[in-house]
Amino acid sequence: MQVLVIGGCGIQGRAALDYLSRSNETTRVVVADLCPEILDSLDYVDKQKVTAVKLDIQDKNALLALMKQGFEVVIEFLPPEFMKLVAEAAIEAGVNLVNTNYSYAITSLNDNAIKSGITIMPECGYDPGLDLVLYNYGFKLFDEIHVLNSYCGGFPEKKACTNPLKYKISWNWSAALKSFNRNAVVITDGKPQEIKGKDQHDNPFIHHIDFPNLGKLEASPNGNAVNFTDILGVTKTIKETGRYSLRWPGWSDFWKPLKKLGCLSESPVTGLPCEISPFDFFCKWLEPQLGYKDDEKDLAVMQNIFIGTKDGKNRKLTINISIERDLSTGIMGMARGVGYPACIVAEMIAKGKIVKKGILSPVKDIPADQFLSKIKEQGVEVEILDEFTD
Repeated sequence: MQVLVIGGCGIQGRAALDYLSRSNETTRVVVADLCPEILDSLDYVDKQKVTAVKLDIQDKNALLALMKQGFEVVIEFLPPEFMKLVAEAAIEAGVNLVNTNYSYAITSLNDNAIKSGITIMPECGYDPGLDLVLYNYGFKLFDEIHVLNSYCGGFPEKKACTNPLKYKISWNWSAALKSFNRNAVVITDGKPQEIKGKDQHDNPFIHHIDFPNLGKLEASPNGNAVNFTDILGVTKTIKETGRYSLRWPGWSDFWKPLKKLGCLSESPVTGLPCEISPFDFFCKWLEPQLGYKDDEKDLAVMQNIFIGTKDGKNRKLTINISIERDLSTGIMGMARGVGYPACIVAEMIAKGKIVKKGILSPVKDIPADQFLSKIKEQGVEVEILDEFTD
């Protein structure tokens, strides 16, 4: 496989380079990044296989010229605002594309992708991504699904909880803060309920779950769960569904009063000698205080719960995923959770295991059994608990 990795020198992209360096399926990797010199410092990358070039993503001509250099697939790890630009370039260049962001910005490009004869797989990281492949896996084991809850989070191992937040940064801190204002849609008692972003940390749906070897974790609604039950075609039978962020207990109690005071507002505060918003202040002020030490691990954990019926029996399926930081490379567990799925799907496209064209979805278009087999080979812990009752 010959692959172009855009944004490959970033936190998530480095995990992809680790995977691709070790993969026997990969023969050539070109990393396109604004800071390609970072590649020189990554000792775990096979420099005979992987080379880097400088790219300003807003230089469309340079992007197109690079995409046309014989790659079978492009993997992109850029912020969401560049998603449509890269997808449009892939369509024009006629090259397959894997992306890790939500698909909303590019769904209108489906017909163009089909005409170009390419596959574009968005939502192919950790969340969204791995969680959606689990939707795909579990869906096929039921005749009817009544409950579908998905929990996902990234946070420090217990010994690394050395600040009042019990949290440290394993991905983009600005993006994490923005997600605190994301609206959510759940279903409870068979009825959809919308939770506004401002109430994400102050609503009746906040609860706790038990996770193997970790104990009690706090869950707060974050994301539109109904969007994905609609894709699966099971919304009409669903009595309960939600997508939840996981943190150590006390997370919502910390953020609830701060949000009510407007501390995550993006409107500039008046009366200051410079223009700055509370959001910008929190981002810049907290980020330097929330870094991991070299000997500390982050944990990326996920739990998907399905309840329904199969062959006239009640069935409950619980799938637990756990990924931790690799201290030998320094790659965060969250980054492994994003980078590895994107690479696995890129391989599937290049090897013809995914052949459908257009804008696809991990919920229905990734061979889930093959995917889970590959992700386990990367040291990702996958626990599947399957219970039947009459």
